[in-house]
Parts: sequence; C-alpha cells; structure tokens
Amino acid sequence: MSVKPTSAETLTTDKGYVQQLTYAGCPSFLRRPFTRDLTGVDIAITGIPFDCATTNRPGTRLGPRAVREQSSLQSHDSPYGWKFDPFNELRIVDYGDCQFDHARVAEVPKAIEHHIDNIVKNGTAALSIGGDHYVTYPILKAHAKKYGPLSLLQFDAHSDTWEDTSPDRIDHGTMFRHAINEGVVVAEHSVQVGIRTTNEDTMGVNIIDAPAVHSSTPIEVANHIKEIIGSRPCYLTFDIDCLDPAFAPGTGTPVSGGLSSAQAIGILRALSGGLDLCGMDVVEVSPPYDHAGITAIAGAHIAVELCCLWASFKKT
Repeated sequence: MSVKPTSAETLTTDKGYVQQLTYAGCPSFLRRPFTRDLTGVDIAITGIPFDCATTNRPGTRLGPRAVREQSSLQSHDSPYGWKFDPFNELRIVDYGDCQFDHARVAEVPKAIEHHIDNIVKNGTAALSIGGDHYVTYPILKAHAKKYGPLSLLQFDAHSDTWEDTSPDRIDHGTMFRHAINEGVVVAEHSVQVGIRTTNEDTMGVNIIDAPAVHSSTPIEVANHIKEIIGSRPCYLTFDIDCLDPAFAPGTGTPVSGGLSSAQAIGILRALSGGLDLCGMDVVEVSPPYDHAGITAIAGAHIAVELCCLWASFKKT
C-alpha cells in the first residue's frame, strides 16, 4: 500500500500522524504544522533558544532544533503506553521559536514572557523547549498572570534556589528563589524530583531527591507528588540533567546518580489524570556535548510524555 508523504510544510491539519522519511523534511516538533494561528489549538510547542544564563557549559541555544529533529522518530505512531492518544484527539502545532536580540541579554526575559503571554492568554497550553533553565522563570511569570500562584513540579539535579541578592541577575541557578519570593510559585505545594546537589535552604519546597526515587517505585513517587500539589494549577519543568549522564550526557551541568529514562517516564505516566497542568517545558539539552543525539532523543520523548500527561487531565 502506498502512503502519500506529508510534512510540516504541506500538512493541512493539526491532528493525526505524518508519513514522511524520518531523516527528511523540515524538523518541526513531531512534524506538526508551523503556525502562529492558535485558534482552537490545544498545545503549542515553542522553542526558547537562550543559554546566556549558564554557569558551566553552554550550547542549550541549540536544544530546540535538536529536540525537534529527534522528535521525528516518534511522529509516525501513537505514544506507547498511554490509553489516550493526544495526536489524534488534540490540535497540536509548532509555534516556532521565541525571537530576541542575543546582544541585549537584559531584554530577553521580557521577550520570553511576552512570547508565552501570546500563547496562554487564549487558553492554549505552551510546551516550551529550552534553552537553559533560566527561561522557565519568565515563562512562569506569564502563566501566573493567567492562573495565579502556581505549584511547581521540577525534575532536576539542582534546586535552582541558591541565594541571590540581585533581582536583575540572569542565572539558571537562582531563578526559582525569585519566583517563590515574588509569589509566582507556592513553595509548600511544589515538589522537586531527582535533586542530588547540596543546597541547605530549600525555600520550603518539598524535595524527593534522587536516592528517594531510587528506593521507591514510580507509582509511589507519583502519589507523593499528587498529595503535595493536589488540585492546584501546576507548572511542570523538566531539566534534562534530572536524568543520569548515562541517559543524558548532552547537558551543561551533568551530575551522576540521576534518574534513568525509564524511571522518569514511569513517574510521568503514573501522574496521569492527577495534575491540573497549565504549562510545561523541557530544558538544558545541549547538543554539542552529545555526539549521538542521545540527550535530544530523551528530551523529545519527555516532551511527548508531557503532551500525554496534559491531555490525561484536560481531555478525559
């Protein structure tokens, strides 16, 4: 049976699957059509190619393009292990990347916030692909404008709440401290999963560190998360360095002892139907440090899982 090839350039619908050579065509996320028209759109995938806040290795500005490229591996079939198929049921598009002047770094946070404002103001969910983890801060601000103070579900090796006395500092290790202090994030109803670096000041955030994950089942971890967050509006951010470097070597600040891809996916699937997700992101994929694309593949898989998780609460 012959299959008529379609691509992001020629697709006339934002539902269903694309039959095209995996290694050919324009690398939109999951071959979704590129558009800035969000009328009736459920999820908009967007890239935030910013990495000027890194404290170690740069390169995450190339993350959105790499994750899009590797997502083509999954563009032909429904996501495995989910009863709900978001790509046949939901309208999902690739919104393109946030535009900013790389030479005016101080202006970038507002540009990101405005970019996400344009997605969420009419009810479309934003799935952002970073970029270093600082980008989550202006993204959170945009979501808080619409949904109010947020619970943060953070998968990460680092807390990113280190002390910082300068509100103007652009640093991917301090921004959640500012978000908590500003009331954007509610610490007592937030959870950090996979932490394995020392920061004595937790800012009141609940921590399920990497050793705790390893000694628990994904269902146990997910149930603990759901107990803490409850029915509050929740933003989920997945720093790829939550995964052990064996599964995600291409990142700026790798830390040994992290989660496996299977553990992370198991936790996300066990959260199905239990979180009121208002937005999500995958950040810190740095392709230059990964010759085989392993990290971008992991990032693309996590992004697909996040689409399914969002759909499991919103559309069932």
